[in-house]
Amino acid sequence: MEPESGTNRTTVTEFILLGLLEMEKLQPVVFVLFLFAYLVTVGGNLSILAAILVEPKLHTPMYFFLGNLSVLDVGCITVTVPAMLAHLLTHKHTIPYAACLSQLFFFHLLAGMDCFWLTAMAYDLFLAICRPLTYSIRMSQTVQWILVAVSWVCAFTNALTHTVALTTLNFCGPSEVNHFYCDLPQLFQLSCSSTQLNKQLLFGVGFIMAGEPVVLIITSYIHVAAAVLQIRSVEGRKKAFSTCGSHLTVVCLFYGSGIFNYMHLGSEEASDKDKGVGVFNTVINPMLNPLIYSLRNPDVQGALWRVLVGRWSLT
Repeated sequence: MEPESGTNRTTVTEFILLGLLEMEKLQPVVFVLFLFAYLVTVGGNLSILAAILVEPKLHTPMYFFLGNLSVLDVGCITVTVPAMLAHLLTHKHTIPYAACLSQLFFFHLLAGMDCFWLTAMAYDLFLAICRPLTYSIRMSQTVQWILVAVSWVCAFTNALTHTVALTTLNFCGPSEVNHFYCDLPQLFQLSCSSTQLNKQLLFGVGFIMAGEPVVLIITSYIHVAAAVLQIRSVEGRKKAFSTCGSHLTVVCLFYGSGIFNYMHLGSEEASDKDKGVGVFNTVINPMLNPLIYSLRNPDVQGALWRVLVGRWSLT
């Protein structure tokens, strides 16, 4: 929206989330589907985490990263979906201005953590396959916790930067957000002050948060692919490519949907597509991750079986 003269403060105290569908008849169906997806996602990721905690064989750096990724996936879907379900259940679609900012902050915090965590997992694969002799030193517990701390600091800085920058914008109406959660592109549409600097900040910080990790991931996989092709054992190559394939699938889904979501900054022509991409980012990706990592991993499958069925069933 164009800036309005004389507007120097935010007059909108709450936003109206229009949700996925405007047809009231279909809203019960949407509620059931998203409730099921939420329960499956939380259950699947917590099962992966429990399997990693109880199985000594999985107490390795790779599964340390996978367990943390499961926690992030639970957090990511919890930031958006329960609020949407509450809106559908109560037929109240308003969200206070402060709550909207909080949702945006935590969403970008967890999404930023995903960026760095997927990069750390690629680095771990690179060390395990290309530098096996020095792997235990280069990926010690100290290094793992340093990666955790750095990732949280960078992700927190990114989320706080966008949230604070958004508070500099004026919102004086309309207040209808064409989405089911608060995010930057849709809120930019509602501002009655210039969003040019905010958009430049989104692109600039986005390059640091996504561009550099993508470059590091690609570089790691170039080295990994070259090393795997030199393995003489067919079984060894198959196992290496299986491990890398799971991670690469998650990377493509996460970055592909994320780049598409922010590439056009929520233009009105693409707002309905934004909802679909938002579902992919916040629901489908976290729901698929446990399946992707356990589908072709016998160690995880065995640990999951012991968690869900009991150790007695394997004796």
